[in-house]
Amino acid sequence: MLIPSRRSKKRKSNYQTLMSSSNDNNPSTSVKDGIFRDGDEAVDDRKEDAANTTVTEISSELPDRRDHDRRMISMLIPTSMTETTLMTRTKERREKKYHRHTSEQIREMEALFKESPHPDEKQRQLLSKRLGLHPRQVKFWFQNRRTQIKAIQERHENSLLKSELDKLGEENKLLRETIKKGTCTNCGFGSSSKDVTTCIDEQQLRVENSKLKAEIEELRTSIGKYPQGASPTNSCYTGNSHENKSSLDLCSGVFGLEKFKVMEIVNLAMDELVWMATVGEPLWVKSFETGREILNYDEYLNKFPKVDSSNVQQLKFIEASRDSGVVFADLPRLVRSFIDVKEHEEMFPCIISKAATLDVISHGEGANRNGAIQLMFFELQMLTPLVVTREVYFVRYSKQLNADRWAIADISIDNVEKNIDASLARCRKRPSGCIIEDKSNGHCKVTWIEHWECQKSISHTMFRAIINSGLAFGARHWLATLQQQCERLVFFLATNVPTKDSSGICSLAGRKSILKLAQRMTWSFSRALGASSYHTWKKIPSKTGYDIRVASRKNLNDHGEPLGVILCAVSSIWLPVSHTLLFDFLRDETRRNEWDIMSNGGPVQSIANLAKGQDQGNAVSIHTMKWKENMWMVQDSCTNTYESMVVCSPVAVTTMKSIMAGCDSSSIAILPSGFSILPDGIETRPMVITSKAGNQSWQDGSLLTVGFQILTNDLPISKLSMEYVDSVNTLISGTLNNIKAGLQCEDQ
Repeated sequence: MLIPSRRSKKRKSNYQTLMSSSNDNNPSTSVKDGIFRDGDEAVDDRKEDAANTTVTEISSELPDRRDHDRRMISMLIPTSMTETTLMTRTKERREKKYHRHTSEQIREMEALFKESPHPDEKQRQLLSKRLGLHPRQVKFWFQNRRTQIKAIQERHENSLLKSELDKLGEENKLLRETIKKGTCTNCGFGSSSKDVTTCIDEQQLRVENSKLKAEIEELRTSIGKYPQGASPTNSCYTGNSHENKSSLDLCSGVFGLEKFKVMEIVNLAMDELVWMATVGEPLWVKSFETGREILNYDEYLNKFPKVDSSNVQQLKFIEASRDSGVVFADLPRLVRSFIDVKEHEEMFPCIISKAATLDVISHGEGANRNGAIQLMFFELQMLTPLVVTREVYFVRYSKQLNADRWAIADISIDNVEKNIDASLARCRKRPSGCIIEDKSNGHCKVTWIEHWECQKSISHTMFRAIINSGLAFGARHWLATLQQQCERLVFFLATNVPTKDSSGICSLAGRKSILKLAQRMTWSFSRALGASSYHTWKKIPSKTGYDIRVASRKNLNDHGEPLGVILCAVSSIWLPVSHTLLFDFLRDETRRNEWDIMSNGGPVQSIANLAKGQDQGNAVSIHTMKWKENMWMVQDSCTNTYESMVVCSPVAVTTMKSIMAGCDSSSIAILPSGFSILPDGIETRPMVITSKAGNQSWQDGSLLTVGFQILTNDLPISKLSMEYVDSVNTLISGTLNNIKAGLQCEDQ
């Protein structure tokens, strides 16, 4: 046991005397407070103590021992008491310095943050003077805001990864069920389990490989350390010379073919493409009935004999087509749309469901990238789940022939990259592409060649004629879509638009905003309809006899669509009317109540109409609906020589008025539905021939695909209810019956 010394007891006694004397003379001021306050507060306490007589006498008696007494008092006061006091006073000081910004200050800082997330010292000084804040407060607010945005982005990326993981899990589950049942996911026909397993495994591996390649390419571009197509693992040196080198240069032996062999193949393909685009008869024979050009395959083999291999023997079905036309676009922009895979995918939203540049073999020369060679992957679709998609790996070669002519050549090459064997694909490209010739004044002449080798497969009977005739994926389809998209862009950028075409639109900004919304509607509708691996289609029983298929998806973070579980239902039928007559019937607002079962027979009134092409069928219109006064209907009508579409989406009246005034429409949640119309592809002679072309009677037919999208639940974690499946079944069946009645068609 430790016994305190007399000296310690004496110190304690002196301390008690000092404390009692100070408290008796000035109860409001204590030595303890005077000692443990710091900064200006301690100085103020000493000034107050100087006015007190008693404390002054004590200070005068012990002037030399002030520091000593402070140390002694610190030793005598318990440690817990000291820490508690310091924590209390620190908390009080923090509470006193807390400042909440006003709504006006936050609005001003938010406006500057959108323009410049990292303002410099001058900007912070000006903003602090205008808002009456200290520059440090402005600086800290911007730091906190940047941290908050970063956290939101991280949560967004995590949700994307989670949704992708859920989707892959569902696809895996579906594939396992399909393998057990022995049924093809695309056509619905039964097959042996061995064939189904092999087909599904090959398809799934190719899809997963393309996804991974596309993600890696996006990461390379976003990081900015490596040019597109160049892999950091393949890099043997650094510097600007790396931009002109390809992965074939950097690592020899990784790919199945050396670069000189690839260059030899693409040069031969370019020569073949130019020859096929410029030569007429006897290579191309014009059909008397349809006016289309047909390839004389014997003449083709005389010029380019093919060596029969095991791969070629399996691909017996040959498609070849050629078409030419004038496109409203300047030459540099048109060439760039073929080299940039993102622009190319946006240019053909109804044909390309997936596109990726897997590798850049040569970056080309100059700003226009003359001589660029890229390894690409495309998934091509028709706007119906009844037709299997075409997946193709090919090399694209872009070359400037002269000052006014460019050529874009595509050709499939087996084993061009590790783990990619194009010979396993169901479709391969023989030399295909287009010749682009500048005609000045923003016009170009495009000659398009499509040449395919495909495996013979069972197509749906409804679409067999249009596929076998080469129209579905032929040159006419590609060129017609290119002309339509370029014409749409011209009208979007036009400033001399007649007022009669923009009735109800007060400004050019409002016109552009509406056209952007309509283009996004059509793109979303096209993406939702096809048989791409993005969707898992299931056939549902229908009492009316229609082949109706549904697919559901969960939208977690895309604000362009409503968040939650979205159900898409699609059905296709054949109608004994021409596709132009069917298109005019569906886009006519005066006859909408004849087929729209949601209108209950109510009238529809058009309040705005915006032209986006020379054909009057290419337009965007806004309709009011009497049965739903708080909503307006936006309708996008598109037509070309191959395909027509009518896409609609309801938008709130207040939101639509802001868009018409010029506000940004990119974040408006839409869920479009509509129709895709195709000719049936059956080419026959006229039933009655007369001297007047207008009196000739043709047995025309059209293929109509209707698609509806509805939000079943605003919670993405919810499951799809069969109640909604029955609802869309009734919706599609009723709509198709009304269309038949309106066109006075027999029940086919």
